Amino acid sequence: MNTPSAREPPALGAPARLVEIVRRLIWLYFILWIIEGALRKWIVPQFSNPLLLVRDPVVVLIYLLSWRAGIFPRNWFIRSLLGIAVLSQIAGMIVLQPFLPPMKLLFVTLYGARSNFLHLPLIFVIGRVFDTAEVKRIGWWILVGMIPMTVLTALQFRASPEAFINRTVGLGEAQQITAGGGKIRPPGTFSFVSGVIFYLSAATAFVLHGALSRTTYKNSLLFAAGLAVVIGVAVSGSRSAVASVGLVVLSLFAILLIRPSAINRFGRSLLFAVILFWGLSYVPIFQEGVEILSARFTESAAAEEKTVAAGMFARIFSGFTEGLSVLDRLPLGGYGLGIGTNGGAKFLTGRATFLLAEGEWSRVLLESGPILGLMFLLWRTTLTLYLGYLSVRSLARGETLAILLFSAGFFVIANGPFGQPTSLGFAVVFGGLCLAATRSRGNAKEISPRPAEPSPGTHGGQRVRGRSVYADRLHGPGATQAKSNGSRDRRSSS
Repeated sequence: MNTPSAREPPALGAPARLVEIVRRLIWLYFILWIIEGALRKWIVPQFSNPLLLVRDPVVVLIYLLSWRAGIFPRNWFIRSLLGIAVLSQIAGMIVLQPFLPPMKLLFVTLYGARSNFLHLPLIFVIGRVFDTAEVKRIGWWILVGMIPMTVLTALQFRASPEAFINRTVGLGEAQQITAGGGKIRPPGTFSFVSGVIFYLSAATAFVLHGALSRTTYKNSLLFAAGLAVVIGVAVSGSRSAVASVGLVVLSLFAILLIRPSAINRFGRSLLFAVILFWGLSYVPIFQEGVEILSARFTESAAAEEKTVAAGMFARIFSGFTEGLSVLDRLPLGGYGLGIGTNGGAKFLTGRATFLLAEGEWSRVLLESGPILGLMFLLWRTTLTLYLGYLSVRSLARGETLAILLFSAGFFVIANGPFGQPTSLGFAVVFGGLCLAATRSRGNAKEISPRPAEPSPGTHGGQRVRGRSVYADRLHGPGATQAKSNGSRDRRSSS
């Protein structure tokens, strides 16, 4: 049996074909991120638990094909992540082995490893496979999708908490989180309101980029999507929605500082936005949403005995400070990888809950202990800073898209709850899109490997039997350009 050598180059066109398949699978991953909640709530609620892992086979297939195509990243981030993952898995199994039967032990720790580590290399695959044009195509679909998403969230906001449109995942009788005034926080197509919060921040990033560039998207689309974002925030009933969109808007100050010429093109759009907001203030559903949102801000500030601004600041940074506060009461190996996730709790208790902590940094530290937990949090922080550095460099070249995407996704990458599939998917997709957007048009490398040049001693990729090495060099590929006829050539060229 003739089997190709492991050192042989792939068949002609195979890498390009594999790269295209990988690109399509990334699109599938993105689509599943958006519709996963709809599948779990409305279409096949009886399969709600298995659908938690619906993107896992896609991401594994992406890795396999990327490796085959020679584009799987092998940088410091990937190598260090693999080391932390292996050590965390081993430590988790050692810690939980006295308390759990073998199968449950395996399920819990593997789910923890899956939540923390499995999807993160996809950030770097997206950064290699996608270019700026592909990122903008994703943005076009996000802007188009923002319109029906807002219509859906408005309907959910107006409907009663018991309505079919407001059901939660699975077949239980639980309800969505309330916002006050008999209203729920509408989740759109996602499982919970967190998905809408992420979508709003992503749409805001692309709306602002379109307004700054003035040539990327049509004005009519920017107008409709911008209107949808404002209404979506108003009916969200979520302070986090205001904070996430506000962080994206605040990135305009960085753009003003580094590339003030970009803001000059934004003046007319800003005036238009003010007029738009003034007009929306007379729309009844917008008024109702703003009233409920304002009540949530004032009630939370009163309960915490802080101003609204101080309460928002504390809410943003409490996830970091609360996590570090548990360091003095951690066992060396933690309490076991995976038991702090909702999926791990489902394996252990039969229901999704927070067994250790709701905050992400607290969960990671309590699960993995002070050494491995801090290593993983340091890895995430370093990745966040690296993406920020690349985004600022891209902005210095006059490209605003990366910094806007970074402002939409950096907080989730650093502190988002990876045990929640929607948060994990957003961190991965928009971390990857941010990385892809930093690729300079002039410096971007071709990711589809070129066919290997025939080596000396081959003819059409195969050696001609019986020909010497000298004859191969004389008559083989490229010989026409290399051959010289001495004085005859000099005469013909003169």
